[in-house]
Amino acid sequence: MPPLHLLLLFLSTSALSCAARTGDDRHHPLPQFREAPQFYNSISCLSIPTIHVAMTLDVAYLRGSAAAIFSVLQHSSCPESIQFHFIASSSISFLNSTIRSTFPSLSFQIYPFDESRVSGLISTSIRKALDRPLNYARSYLPLLLPDSVHKVVYLDSDLVLVDDIARLASTPLPDKVALAAPEYCNANFTSYFTPTFWSNPALSMAFEGRKACYFNTGVMVMDLDKWRVSGFTAQIEEWMELQKRMRIYELGSLPPFLLVFAGRIAAVDHRWNQHGLGGDNYRGLCRNLHPGPVSLLHWSGKGKPWVRIDAKRPCPLDALWQPYDLIRRPFSLEDA
Repeated sequence: MPPLHLLLLFLSTSALSCAARTGDDRHHPLPQFREAPQFYNSISCLSIPTIHVAMTLDVAYLRGSAAAIFSVLQHSSCPESIQFHFIASSSISFLNSTIRSTFPSLSFQIYPFDESRVSGLISTSIRKALDRPLNYARSYLPLLLPDSVHKVVYLDSDLVLVDDIARLASTPLPDKVALAAPEYCNANFTSYFTPTFWSNPALSMAFEGRKACYFNTGVMVMDLDKWRVSGFTAQIEEWMELQKRMRIYELGSLPPFLLVFAGRIAAVDHRWNQHGLGGDNYRGLCRNLHPGPVSLLHWSGKGKPWVRIDAKRPCPLDALWQPYDLIRRPFSLEDA
C-alpha cells in the first residue's frame, strides 16, 4: 500500500482535475503520466527553422497524444526547435497542466475550438467516434493558428514516429498546392462516396480533370498561407452542408477533404503513414505492416493500441507503440 502522503496527493490532484473537466470528457477516466525524458538540440540545429506540429487534444485520446509527442521528440535531431499547436474543445486547464507536467520543456500552446462552429454540419457516419466535432478541427487550423505560422505538420493522436519529423516537414509544396500527404491510388476511390453522389453528374464532375486518389488525413503537411488565400475551409463546409441535405458519403471528416483536395496534393512517401494498424471501422482486427520502409506507424481504424493492451488482447504490432506509452498506473511509486 502506498504511503499516506502519496495517496492524499493522488486524491487531491484527481479532485482538482475533475473540477476542470467539461462536456464529453467527464465520461473518461483521467490519465496520469510519467514525466518524459528531456531531449536537447545539437549545435547543428542553430540554423534550423522552427518546425510547427499541430494535433488535437482531448481526455479520451490523451494517452495516444502523449505517446505521439514523445515519439516525435525522441526521434528528432532538433527537438527543441519543434513548436506544438494543440486544439482542444474542453478540459483545457487539465490538458494544459498534464502536457506541461509530462513534457516540462515542451514549447506548446493550446487553442480553444468552438464545437458549435461545426457541430451543426456533422452527419452521422459509420462509427460514432468519427462524429466527434474535434475530428473536424483540422479543417480549421489555418483559422485557429496565428498568421505567423505558415506551414504545419498535422498529426493524429493514434500514431508514433520512428524517424525525424524534420524530413516530413521539409516536404516541398509546389505553387498553388496547399497540402501534402501519402496517396494510395490503388484504393477503391469510388467507395468513399455513395451511389447518389456518383449517379449525379453535377456532383461527380467535381473530380473532372483530376487524378483523384485516396489519402489519409491523419498525417498532412499543410501550407496555411495558401489555404487561407484559397478559402479551403469554406469549401469543406459547403460539401458538409450538401451532405446534410443529401447523403453523398458515409465516412466522417475524410470525404470533404477528398472532395476539395484529392488529385491536388503533393505526394509524400508511404513510409510516412503506415496506416490502418487499428483495423477497419467495424471490428478493429489486427493487421500487418504494408510492404516497404517505415517512418510512422498509424493505428487508424477502430482498434487503438492502448485499449487493446489494457484489455490484454494486444495485436502483435501494438508492441511497437508500447515503448512510447507514458501512462502512470494508479498509485505507482516509481518516481517517489
